[in-house]
Amino acid sequence: MTANPTLALNDGRTMPQLGFGTWQIDDDKAAEAVRTALDVGYELVDTAAIYGNEVGVGEGLAGADGVFLTTKIWNDDQGFDSAKAAARRSLDKLGRDSVDLLLIHWPCPKKDAFLATWQAMIEMREAGLVKSIGVSNFRIEDLHRLKDETGVIPALNQVELHPRFQQRELCATHEELGVVTQSWSPLGRGGLLNDPAIQAIAAETGQPASAVILRWHLQKGFPTIPKASSRAHMAANFAALSFELDEGQMVRIDALDSADGRIGPVPDDLN
Repeated sequence: MTANPTLALNDGRTMPQLGFGTWQIDDDKAAEAVRTALDVGYELVDTAAIYGNEVGVGEGLAGADGVFLTTKIWNDDQGFDSAKAAARRSLDKLGRDSVDLLLIHWPCPKKDAFLATWQAMIEMREAGLVKSIGVSNFRIEDLHRLKDETGVIPALNQVELHPRFQQRELCATHEELGVVTQSWSPLGRGGLLNDPAIQAIAAETGQPASAVILRWHLQKGFPTIPKASSRAHMAANFAALSFELDEGQMVRIDALDSADGRIGPVPDDLN
């Protein structure tokens, strides 16, 4: 089995770089999907309250040791008390006493409740309900506010990131603050698979196009969580751990960045 390298978090813990994402996997199919992913070799599983599949994910993880589990607090549950209640509901559904990583799913700037949510998460970490805490889709100003007002910097910010939307300014801020950049939608929802540059590099390396893109993420230092519904696609993605891209190939993928490359919601607009 190909080794899945780990990445250090700013709280002293580590996490696998390549994980399995469960967005849009129905609850009644999640257990089988997770079990298949673990069999392929994945050691990190990412879910969220809003995905509606935490029960299935928990069933799929039953009996599995050493798997890094992430879930997220949804927008409607932001606030000190409501965030704590939401986290406990997630733990109940997952059948867990704790999770490895708990994230605030979106900053919801107009709601202005992420700071209270963060304070609740700090307390939950101290109580042992979560091992690491982080955020998702947070903007530069949101990260600085957490740092300035609580002194606790997120371990990780999970954001839309792929070769056509590289978020370089945000990534530079992450590096400055010691925050890990984790990529969601790492394949650009499949839109990159037929890109001529990606196809050419896939031919050069003899690897699937998806593995080429994921390898780019890994060599950039971005842990990532591609979703796959079949064992074949899970294995194709996992092949990213079995080879390396050379400097020229990395530069060619870097060149795909686009000013209009975002495909998901703008954090400012989701409240």
